[in-house]
Amino acid sequence: MKLRLSVLALLCAASLPAAAASVACPDLATAVQVASCPAEEELRYTFTGYCSDNSRTYKGDADVCTDYQLYRKLKNVALWESADGNFNAYVSCDLPAAAVKAAKVSAVKVGKQGKITQLVCSYSEGLSFTWRTRAECKVAAGADCKTDAAACKASCD
Repeated sequence: MKLRLSVLALLCAASLPAAAASVACPDLATAVQVASCPAEEELRYTFTGYCSDNSRTYKGDADVCTDYQLYRKLKNVALWESADGNFNAYVSCDLPAAAVKAAKVSAVKVGKQGKITQLVCSYSEGLSFTWRTRAECKVAAGADCKTDAAACKASCD
């Protein structure tokens, strides 16, 4: 009898619509770098391999191969995550960690890539941290992140 009631309660709970969750842009003061930056020797080695791929040239996708500094700017990055691991970004290794941690949120937007929703939080220093989910998200109309960092959030369900 107890088993039937608990199964019934579980089925009823599963049939109720889930409440929308509020997802806020993370505070980068607690963000962590989770991958190391490539060494200069590694960048020079991969530049040669990346740019010697003839198919890239034929496709017209070799703009960064005209100058090593352009390639270095593209590839000299490391993965960073928010403290909870939900948001991530590839950040230039030329940007000091202190500058990343001091960056302030300036905007939030929602985008779609196939069935995946991307909640993109933009920060000073040109940083963008992204949370990917299958949930549908909406940014509150009139949310002004520049004056109120707490307004940088979305409702997802």
